[in-house]
Amino acid sequence: MITIDGSFGEGGGQILRSSLALSAITGEPVRIENVRANRSKPGLLRQHLTALNAVTQICGGHASGAELGSSEITLRPGTVRPGNYLFSVGSAGSANLVLQTVLPVLLHLGQPSKVTVQGGTHNPSSPPFDFLTECFFPALRKIGYAVDGHLNAYGYYPAGGGEIVTEVGASDDLFSFEHLERGEEVSRSLEALISNLPGEIAKRELETASKILGIDYDTGCSFRSTDSRGPGNALFGRLEYESGTALMAQFGQKGVSAEQVAKRLAKQMKAFGESSATVDHHLADQLLLPMAMAKGGVFATVRPSLHALTNAEVVRRFTGRSVVFEPGDNCTICQMG
Repeated sequence: MITIDGSFGEGGGQILRSSLALSAITGEPVRIENVRANRSKPGLLRQHLTALNAVTQICGGHASGAELGSSEITLRPGTVRPGNYLFSVGSAGSANLVLQTVLPVLLHLGQPSKVTVQGGTHNPSSPPFDFLTECFFPALRKIGYAVDGHLNAYGYYPAGGGEIVTEVGASDDLFSFEHLERGEEVSRSLEALISNLPGEIAKRELETASKILGIDYDTGCSFRSTDSRGPGNALFGRLEYESGTALMAQFGQKGVSAEQVAKRLAKQMKAFGESSATVDHHLADQLLLPMAMAKGGVFATVRPSLHALTNAEVVRRFTGRSVVFEPGDNCTICQMG
């Protein structure tokens, strides 16, 4: 059994999610101590408990400590089974992060499956589902995984109520993920989502961000009204290159002005655009497990987040594969052998 200290590195839910996925994939039992010890509310919250129960069901395993607030859990995995799965967080907790736990397990199985997760789809705790469909899934397909998904309902924080559906197909040959060149910038654009809030908020966000970034408002900005259980607002920035799209997001929050949201997004986009990175910090984090399950690879990213560094260590503990981050030309090179 592998023992993981949940307080090391970023000390949050990422350690739990990656450890559970890798336990199910490798068949190695895992005990995680000090679960989410570095968070203001340590232990299992609803989305983490949902992730634990979900991966336990998919791998036919046995889990102990599966209750809200638990600071120590164990998973003894069984046999991973394909199927049509439905999991519900029961709150605005991130459905996307629950998917992040079970998706690598089903991808590794390489047989058709379908996963529906209900909960938060657009909240500050994780990249939005749009990021998965526009950035993460295309990267997975480059490795050789068959995956696609769609959104049935939007779920903003704090009301939740969203639903995402992901389909995994049969996969044969897997490849090394090689992504060091992004090519020329093709376009940049902004999109504001709004639900049960005045449209003026979206307009102010788009006007502010487009002015900072030099994007023509009429041709480079769009607005979308979405149906959801509660109020919500998200601002997306897309940088499209010859090799693919980078998507950045900021979310409206109570007490944060539309102009502040726009300035935060513009800062993100400018920093990425001025680098030579091919992969942003969210995608760098999410790619490590799928790469470890395949044939490794190399990509250029921005300064790696603590999430990515922590994830790299968890991958090493389960698979023996090392991840090296080295300075590159206006970027960081991540290489997995």
